[in-house]
Amino acid sequence: MEANELDRLREGIIAIAREAAGRILEVYDSEFAVEHKDDRSPLTAADLASHHCIVDGLRRLAPQIPVLSEESADEVEAAVRRQWPLMWLVDPLDGTREFVKRNGEFTVNIALIDDGEPVLGVVQAPVTGALWHGQRGRGAFRRDGDEERAIAVRAPATAPLRVAASRSHRDARTEGFLQRMGGIEPVGVGSSLKFCRLAEGQMDVYPRFGPTSEWDTAAGQAVLEAAGGAVLDPHADGGRGRALRYNQRDTILNGDFIALGDTSLPWRDWLGA
Repeated sequence: MEANELDRLREGIIAIAREAAGRILEVYDSEFAVEHKDDRSPLTAADLASHHCIVDGLRRLAPQIPVLSEESADEVEAAVRRQWPLMWLVDPLDGTREFVKRNGEFTVNIALIDDGEPVLGVVQAPVTGALWHGQRGRGAFRRDGDEERAIAVRAPATAPLRVAASRSHRDARTEGFLQRMGGIEPVGVGSSLKFCRLAEGQMDVYPRFGPTSEWDTAAGQAVLEAAGGAVLDPHADGGRGRALRYNQRDTILNGDFIALGDTSLPWRDWLGA
């Protein structure tokens, strides 16, 4: 897709993300119920309200581009979606567990995928109102209300490296990776906010070992890449690593990844392979 067409879509996506954030806050400020999906992950009325808002908005904005949302992914067969050269990849409420805890660390994620690559992404934080957007070839930005500023990763990164250490997903491989990094400053933050903190230079590394869904990472990857960083599959290309790609397999799950602000950091050494 041409850059000028992405420019046209960008403001439309931002408006949709902000509207979805408003729908989420209506539920957040109420006494909401929590259900559970088959995989035991939580589901609230906010997830569904945001989902419908985004899907309807994207269909009005660009009816020719199909939408894959977390809340409707089961309705689309892999053989069908893999034929889509362009697609929206949506997480209507990333961080439902954070939403249930009422800690504010959840987001709305909308990404445009072009031939497997996230070329445009928007991440909206409903509670603070902060919004991050990134577009290939146009850079990355943070918008607070009507105020917007360009953002960029911290490069070169200097010790101690600030590492996004998930509160919910710490295992032996993650602990080993962190130990091999040496002196670090762990920072706990939920949802795709980790990618945004990397993109604006507040963090340096986010390792994740174990499955995530593609809608968890696509918008954040678009923002981070536009800010000068990378989200790498460390096992690809014989261990040389390459950027995460989307809608390439029957599964909608990612494998391991390492997100970096400064892409010159020695992440292969930290793997200990």
